[in-house]
Amino acid sequence: MADDLHELSALYALDALDGEDRARFEHHLSDCDDCQEELAGLKGAAGALAFAVEGPAPRPELRARILAEAHAEGQNVVPLRRRLIAVPVMSVLAVAATAAAVALGLWAASLHHSLTGDRAALRILGDPQARHIELTGVRGALVVAPSGDAALAADLPALPSGKVYEAWVKDATAVHPAGTFTSDRTTLTTRVPAGATVMVTVEHTGGVGAPTSTPLLSARA
Repeated sequence: MADDLHELSALYALDALDGEDRARFEHHLSDCDDCQEELAGLKGAAGALAFAVEGPAPRPELRARILAEAHAEGQNVVPLRRRLIAVPVMSVLAVAATAAAVALGLWAASLHHSLTGDRAALRILGDPQARHIELTGVRGALVVAPSGDAALAADLPALPSGKVYEAWVKDATAVHPAGTFTSDRTTLTTRVPAGATVMVTVEHTGGVGAPTSTPLLSARA
């Protein structure tokens, strides 16, 4: 049970808990120094996650429903010379804010589930001094902390049967394996020094000692 509560830190930081789960975590938080410390770092992660990769767009029916409700309010304008406030303008802003919240919420939930138990990745994403580097080849970002610890989030194609993604860190001396993964997010197992290049290739399950295919993406730290 204690471990389950610890895993709720990320969702609580994004205000994505409600009801019994929220109350249970807040009770736990009052006596848990580890979660309090982690939560302080994760508060910054909420903003960082929004820029790591482009989040999913809200469903068309959600947008249509909000717009319909906004139009139903009518064109009520406050007749002040110095301040003419059109209600539909505020409605449009509300739609934009709703879409952003939906996208961020889906991204955060997806990240939390795909990296369950991987607190290292969450700390990297929440480090205010971490650098966010846009990927070449696919949409996404490489996030590198001052320590060289790094997390990768990328919009990758589906894997063929019997294959995995393998990350590589290429520095001035060699190309180093940095872990295999099957989702679109991972924590690199090799630190990334300044000036190194991070790449990802598709390899046989279990990984290989050196890249055998053309990299799908790259990023220079």
